[in-house]
Amino acid sequence: MPAAGSGSRAGQCQPKQYVPIAGRPLLAHTLEALAAVPELTRVAVVLAPEDTRFEQAVPDFEGWVWRTGGATRAASVAAGLQGLRAQGALDADWVLVHDAARCLLRPQWVRALLSACRDDAVGGLLAQPIADTLKLQQEGACEQVERTVSRERMWAAQTPQMFRLGLLEDALAKAGEGVTDEASAVERLGHAPRLVRAALENFKVTLPEDFALAEALLKARKS
Repeated sequence: MPAAGSGSRAGQCQPKQYVPIAGRPLLAHTLEALAAVPELTRVAVVLAPEDTRFEQAVPDFEGWVWRTGGATRAASVAAGLQGLRAQGALDADWVLVHDAARCLLRPQWVRALLSACRDDAVGGLLAQPIADTLKLQQEGACEQVERTVSRERMWAAQTPQMFRLGLLEDALAKAGEGVTDEASAVERLGHAPRLVRAALENFKVTLPEDFALAEALLKARKS
């Protein structure tokens, strides 16, 4: 789980993974969901080298914590894969990468991904078919429409994303640090990851208004 970012778009005074939501830091909810999936051997969190908050935020975490995160998501994921190598992981081992900011993850969605991809030659990702009409913005600073983009066959990528360690390591090394998710790196090698449908609820907390929505949904679950 890469968690080395600063969350600059979130409009918070601290990294968004530590912002309290429903009484707990955001990433504590994420880790709780992953801990409830018995098929997962262990969870590794990749933090920024200067991060000093994690142990206080999640004092009961029993996985690996590595302060080897980079300036980009791809760099942090690559560092996490190196950490798994050091723990004895092999090319053929399945690895799941999940956004710390997707704190509404449900264990059953992870298990659905595992079931769908375990025997797949490539792997896959949770995703949601696009329902909205898509507009392409004009180039430049002007927020005006250039044209409408067809939503046919369009999906919004989510996480976790699940690939074998060797394939993902190779894909990230060749794609460079500009890729925004693991599936796009794997696609550049000519592979076709499997789409596993998940709920819109599995959104990534990114903008200031997302925090209130996430809190409302988490509180609704408890009630």
